[in-house]
Amino acid sequence: MKMSRNSPSSGRGRRCFLKAALLTAVGVSGAVLAHARRPFLVNPCLDPAGMSLDQSPWLARLWQGLDPTKVWDCHVHLTGVGDSDHGLYLGKKLESLWHPVLYSQRMFYTNAGCASGKSGTIDENYVRRLASLIRNMPTGVKAMLFSFDWFHDDVGRPVPESSTFYVPDNYARQMAKEHPDVFEWVASIHPYRPDAVDRLEAAAAQGARAIKWLPAAQNIDPASKRCDAFFAALVRLRLPLVIHCGEEKAVQSVRLIPFGNPLRLRRALDAGVRVVVAHCASIGEEEDLDRPGTRKRSFDLFARLMERPEWKENLFGDISAVVLRNRKHEVLKTLLAREDWHGRLLNGSDYPLPGVLPLISLSQLARHGLLPEESVADLRALRLSNSLYFDLALKRSLNWQGKSFPARVFETRAFFEAV
Repeated sequence: MKMSRNSPSSGRGRRCFLKAALLTAVGVSGAVLAHARRPFLVNPCLDPAGMSLDQSPWLARLWQGLDPTKVWDCHVHLTGVGDSDHGLYLGKKLESLWHPVLYSQRMFYTNAGCASGKSGTIDENYVRRLASLIRNMPTGVKAMLFSFDWFHDDVGRPVPESSTFYVPDNYARQMAKEHPDVFEWVASIHPYRPDAVDRLEAAAAQGARAIKWLPAAQNIDPASKRCDAFFAALVRLRLPLVIHCGEEKAVQSVRLIPFGNPLRLRRALDAGVRVVVAHCASIGEEEDLDRPGTRKRSFDLFARLMERPEWKENLFGDISAVVLRNRKHEVLKTLLAREDWHGRLLNGSDYPLPGVLPLISLSQLARHGLLPEESVADLRALRLSNSLYFDLALKRSLNWQGKSFPARVFETRAFFEAV
């Protein structure tokens, strides 16, 4: 029997089905929440220009001592559902109601990115909304858009059926070219592929600011000698490597490989690569490779690396996602208290996650003494109109025993422009 182009079994049909289901679910949820005192599940995606920071004595302080032209959000996901012509790929499990956890997760992310408008594709709406959020911040602020390469096998062949999603380098580069006032771009190149170094050199020539890896979802072992040529090229090109360490929650991959151990980064560090550990490895446990048979918090292993003087100049951490409710508050307190680390911390939002309302509890942060109680209401209001601005304002408001993140944590531009 001939399959219809719009059948749920076809690629286009699955995308149309996902979009319709998303719009229905969000619409129903929104109607229910309309009677609630405040949204707690579905992001209402209010006008980004709807709230002035001058209205709040807390938010008005955000830019004191901070230069917007130096503020580059170093951890922003470029995503969608593949309903445009840009080559994005979404794993079938994320499109299928037979996999409700993955399906719901994708719906939350799409809603958080305010991408399910009545006109235009989800892919296009996602970028349009993100650009609008930044343009409602002071001029000069930018987001660094992440590409995401395929899962590859051990000989460097892409394996789409084992991939959660795929965002081509060319798409991220094109979006940065079309919106140069608000976007920079980050390439994602699997180091096992035969042309990896050639691709890396091309990406650098085309303006990529860094390389992004998620080892557990892409089958990359940072401790493998197969990465040596790639590491050498990164050093030569002065491109940093942004790499996820610790447990992976946001990407529920088809196959997850245990390559997220921070201690596996020592090969790259010894080679001289500037390594940025995403989220400061703030969640999960890993085997302590220095003490076989024992396990440690991923964050503790990251901290062990941070203490090594020989890597002081090339080991960094980004603070994206450290405010999520699934992180231990002790981790956030440590990051605030360790002033000797502050020169090696870089701010990123992990957008669109700040727009997933259940993921961050402002009241909980306040109860733990990390946030002034008086700032909660204003931050909550900002979040409903501009989740990207909210993430920045929240982190600028954090305080633990008189210690806060200084301006240099947020002024990341110089790090990514270094050559």
